[in-house]
Amino acid sequence: MTGLCLLLIPLAALLSAPLCAMLVHLGHRLRTFDSPGVAGQIKDPPRRVPNTGGIAIYWAITLPLVACIALALWTPDLLPPAAAPQVAYIRAKMSLALVLLGGISTLHIMGLIDDRRPLRALPKLILMVAPALAAPLFTDTRLFTFLDAPTGGAWLSILLTTAWFLAVTNAMNFLDNMDGLSAGIAAIAASAMLAITIQKHQWLLAGTLALLIGACLGFLLFNAPRRSGAKLFMGDGGSLVLGYLLAFVTVRITYYDPGTSQSSGWHAVFMPLVVLAIPLYDLVVVTSMRLWQRKSPFLGDTNHVSHRLTRRGLTRAQSVYFLWGMTVFTGLAGLALAESSAPAALAIGAAVATLLAVLAVFEFWSGSDHNLSGRRENAPT
Repeated sequence: MTGLCLLLIPLAALLSAPLCAMLVHLGHRLRTFDSPGVAGQIKDPPRRVPNTGGIAIYWAITLPLVACIALALWTPDLLPPAAAPQVAYIRAKMSLALVLLGGISTLHIMGLIDDRRPLRALPKLILMVAPALAAPLFTDTRLFTFLDAPTGGAWLSILLTTAWFLAVTNAMNFLDNMDGLSAGIAAIAASAMLAITIQKHQWLLAGTLALLIGACLGFLLFNAPRRSGAKLFMGDGGSLVLGYLLAFVTVRITYYDPGTSQSSGWHAVFMPLVVLAIPLYDLVVVTSMRLWQRKSPFLGDTNHVSHRLTRRGLTRAQSVYFLWGMTVFTGLAGLALAESSAPAALAIGAAVATLLAVLAVFEFWSGSDHNLSGRRENAPT
């Protein structure tokens, strides 16, 4: 099953890349370029680059998922014998699959609309809450279920799970501000989670992560930092899908189950926080800065971690590669956390916290903070 699962990575890439090429061509013909944004929003200078790459990401993930579900439901004999347990699981968890597909489809459509005609913060937030709430409300996709007994029901677990979905979804959306940043970090984080799902034989989750990685790799052929600039942006139609999928998978992974031989220590439940440390760091810092400045946390600006790094002298490409490298570190730290003893887990947590603290010091306390308007933000990477 491991080999079959890993084959989904090139499959998704082979779906994503040609779709991206087609979207680049159509984008210039139909002028599907980035919009100016809502009133008060601060954005980088516009470029004549289509922002419809999320369509390729969405379909490179959705088509194989729907095909696997169709095979499991109607033609299971075509699948290898080793997939028999997964066939039974898919049939038993159809509601789970429908919520997942419904969630990413809702966010994808909303993102496509927002990419063409920016939505206001409140209706956009309501549309994001719906799929985030549906996962814990209509399936067993919940965090901290041990709180059910002391709180007299599942309400607190549902609220915390919904908050996690919104946090991760928005974190990946926030990171979509430089060429290759969101897709690269999503692929790296998904790779770390793929390793743990394969180890724990959670093949459905592993397959979903493999498709996410492949879709991002195919897209990065047209979006990675390069001197000539990106040929395609993913837009909200892609970043929201990546965020929701990562949130969904992190909740579904079995980190700690004392009743099984493959259970990790209790501290493994913090693996998602470690793996996604960079996106969550950016989300917390940017939101805090906007609230401190008495601005709406949903009104975009150029104060993300990637922008702040460029104000410290890094080029845009260097900022992206630096944050990719940081995510590789946190991804490896998350994998180590899942297999470590309690004292080692504390050391790993301290190392990641120190890394983020050093990043914050570099961003905010090292020299003067040059205004973005004084730099050529649209210069080649």
